[in-house]
Amino acid sequence: MMQRWRNRKRSHFPLLGFILLVFIACSVLFSERTILIIEKNPSDSSPESTFTYINPNLEPTSDYIQELDRFSRCNTTGEYSGKKIRWVGLKPESGGGRRKRESLERCDVFSGKWVFDDESYPLYNESDCPYMSDQLACHKHGRSDLGYQHWRWQPHNCNLKRWNAIEMWEKLRGKRLMFVGDSLNRGQWISMICLLQSVIPAEKRSITPNSQLTIFKAENYNATIEFLWAPLLVDSNSDDPVNHRLDERIIRPDSVLKHSAKWEHADILVFNTYLWWRQGPVKLLWSDQENASCEELDGLGAMELVMQTWADRLASKSKYLDKQIFFVTMSPTHLWSREWKAGSEGNCYDEKAPIDNEGYWGSGSDLPTMRMVENVLRKLGTRVSVINVTQLSEYRKDGHPSIYRKFWETLPPEQLANPPSYSDCIHWCLPGVPDVWNELLFHFL
Repeated sequence: MMQRWRNRKRSHFPLLGFILLVFIACSVLFSERTILIIEKNPSDSSPESTFTYINPNLEPTSDYIQELDRFSRCNTTGEYSGKKIRWVGLKPESGGGRRKRESLERCDVFSGKWVFDDESYPLYNESDCPYMSDQLACHKHGRSDLGYQHWRWQPHNCNLKRWNAIEMWEKLRGKRLMFVGDSLNRGQWISMICLLQSVIPAEKRSITPNSQLTIFKAENYNATIEFLWAPLLVDSNSDDPVNHRLDERIIRPDSVLKHSAKWEHADILVFNTYLWWRQGPVKLLWSDQENASCEELDGLGAMELVMQTWADRLASKSKYLDKQIFFVTMSPTHLWSREWKAGSEGNCYDEKAPIDNEGYWGSGSDLPTMRMVENVLRKLGTRVSVINVTQLSEYRKDGHPSIYRKFWETLPPEQLANPPSYSDCIHWCLPGVPDVWNELLFHFL
């Protein structure tokens, strides 16, 4: 009897072993499938994710994809579906790219302080620049304190390259320099023209009328300095440079093709986007959606989709290898004086000096946005150089136009009697802070 039990026990062992092997094989296959899902969607670490990944910047394959303009409307608006942009960053650079970054880090030109210098600054006179904007010409519009024009940015452990207009034109000889973005980037473009135009004979320089793409040309250098109005970088209903004050912002979060068709012809590109994402929810109209069926998403989430679509274009096309590309970080606002002067209830109005508290950071610069942008740019490696203007501009509460600019609408008497109520604490007077942004660009070119 004992012998029969032993024989039965031995006969069960192969069956148990077979079941164990089947269990192990199924476990391995499930794990491999899970890893494959995660690899296909690298930004998603959960195998249970239901995100749909969209390939961006695809050429339209049907006639129903209409170009957005200021008359575009959403027929319906639903909740955000959770769609994500599928894009792959560049591979890590070779040692040369790392050495370049390490060299730049040894001289951190973005960390420093403002030094009053009325001998060397301003670098040009407001009245001497025929291309000055009435939105930025603060002295012309009544600002009598001119101290804001005399501040020089001094890095802590090194010096900025001294501005030289002739040297800058030599860097631009035979090239197209294009600024792409919103009105803050347009201010930097105007600053660059004012910094450079005086050394070009009047008969050798010209500028096209204001349009989505505005071009300043210097014939003797066969060079252009251009501005492309694209405040949201992707295709949107706000791409008219004049008529863009709309009740709702509609974007195609998966396409920059309308704008890239213009910017891809430039040799040096300077991008920015930030301010328009701080104005409430955005309507998303994906390229594969018919009948103007939109989704709504908060500004930060929408900006992240757009930054990834923009980055995909730069990373996926070999034509960008021969270009110098820069991204200018967020330009801060100074809307609440209590942030630098406890107990006060004003804004930038009547401010006459920079903030002297090193490391000051106000609510006008959003840290989650800064981190998101940094994560996207990191994946582009050295393809894009960052001009970090945020911290140095944070100190310049005195540099905004406030009431000293042209306002396009007629202001009522009660508002005129309360200057802080209509002060522009977003843009910058010229000469002023954007000139330093261009000095930084000159430093890195």
